[in-house]
Parts: sequence; C-alpha cells; structure tokens
Amino acid sequence: MQILNIHTPHSSFSILHSLQQDNVQMLFEKLSRKSIGAARGKHVGPGWVKYQHGGSYWNLDDESDYSIFAWRHKSDALGSEPEVTIHMHDPDTPLPVPPEFQNPHFYTFLPTEPPAPRPYAKSLRSVRSRRSTRSLPDAPYNEPTGVAKFKADFHRFHSENGVRTVRGSIGPVSNVRMLLKSGYRHVYISRNFAKRHGFIPENATPGMYGYTGLISIGEWPITLGSTTTRHQVYLSEETHFDVVLGRSFMEKRSVKVDLLDFTLVHCMDTGEKIDCEVVIIRDGKGEYVTVT
Repeated sequence: MQILNIHTPHSSFSILHSLQQDNVQMLFEKLSRKSIGAARGKHVGPGWVKYQHGGSYWNLDDESDYSIFAWRHKSDALGSEPEVTIHMHDPDTPLPVPPEFQNPHFYTFLPTEPPAPRPYAKSLRSVRSRRSTRSLPDAPYNEPTGVAKFKADFHRFHSENGVRTVRGSIGPVSNVRMLLKSGYRHVYISRNFAKRHGFIPENATPGMYGYTGLISIGEWPITLGSTTTRHQVYLSEETHFDVVLGRSFMEKRSVKVDLLDFTLVHCMDTGEKIDCEVVIIRDGKGEYVTVT
C-alpha cells in the first residue's frame, strides 16, 4: 500500500491506495468517499485528477493513464519518493479567488520560481580597422567537426519519414509487424486486421466497432521479445500497419530507444534487445507518406 497525498484548491488529505492491486475506478471511488466537501456530492471521474512527473502535469482519466501512472511511481518508490502526490479539482467548478482561501500546495497555486538573471558578456572596445574598406567576399562558414554530418543524417532521415517497426504477437496471431510510436496514446489494431483474425465479427458494419470514436475491443496479450504483457486494445482505421504500440505499451515495458540509431530498441523491464526495422512508406507515385 502507498500513501497518496491529495491536494485540492481548498484543502489537503491523504488516503491508502495500492498502485498495483487497485485500478483507476477504485481510486475514483476512494476519492469520492473521502472528499465529500471537495467533490460537493459529485462523483470523482475523468478530468478531475492530475499528477506531476518529469516537471509536467499529467491527466489521470482512464485505465491507460493509470497503468502509466502506476509504472512511473513504482519506479519512484524504489528511489527516494515512497509517497505519491496527486491534485484533484472539479473541472466544472471555478478555482477560488482572493479573499477566498487558496491551498498553497495545489498545483495551480504553487509559487513560481523567478527566472535566473541572464549573464551579460563583457563588452570589448571596438577598434576600427586600418585596412581597406572595400567589400570582400564572404568566407564560407564551416560548422564544427561532427555537427554537419549529424545534421545531414538527421534531416535526411526525417525527410524520408522512417518509422520503427518490431515483430511480435497479439492474441493468437504471431509474427505481426507492429509500429512502435510514442506519439500514440494506446495500443491499436486496424479494422481489416481485426476482421481477418476474428477480433471483431466479419460482418461488422460502419457504426459498429468504431467510426463514432475510439472503441475498446478488450484486453489482449501482446508478446514482444520473450515477454508477454496484457494491454487494452482499441480499434482504429490505420491502413499502413496492422498494430500500433503506443505510449501505454512503451511505458509498461519500459521501452528505451536510441535517438541516433533508430534500430536500437531495448525493453528495460527485462533488459532485452528487440529486433527493429526502420520502414519508409511511399505511395503509388513514389512520394513519401508521413506517419504521424
């Protein structure tokens, strides 16, 4: 069990909560019972809770957010942060303004640090040159050694829109090429892939299993390397990849990528190196396709 310190715009309190054994709905229930005054009789839910990590504040709205939240603070608990702090506020209620009391521990009311003064370079006395004032051709600018090649490689790669792909299994289907991209929030499978392998019925029509927003098709086992973990999977209209492994998967498996060598991918939960292929997609005209 962990101690959760909760700060609201008006007050602070603590509760006991197990990050590994409980889930986001159980957390909402505990907060609703404990904070009758702060919740004003309402049920705590999506949009109410935030937490700080890495200098930023993150929403805690659903199971995917909760799995990332639990993983992050499980790592912190091994270090110097055994307690967890979250902030709670009803999004439909305005924040208190003076002379009302403002909880100084609530993230909106935390004092801001003054910016550090900019160092000023010592000015040097300008000296007029006695040489001819006739204009001379500009000398070529040479970038520092090693930077020019790095920039060229960087711009060339991004102009070609290469993306990381790995091979693994999802549910009963093995050897599936999957896009690995932290820009996506969840794990997604394409509609055609889902129909082809029985994740959804073959006669699913528009309006069923999507087209009206993201639809969860349940929790499925995903194997990457030698380890299998279970994840909430959503249906998508992605046409380039059958499976997309987003941020919830990468956080749970502690996926570490190399910013320079895109083929270097490690799952830090086991320390295993994962085979990765960089794929460049072109359309029928040979133009590069951007995968966002």
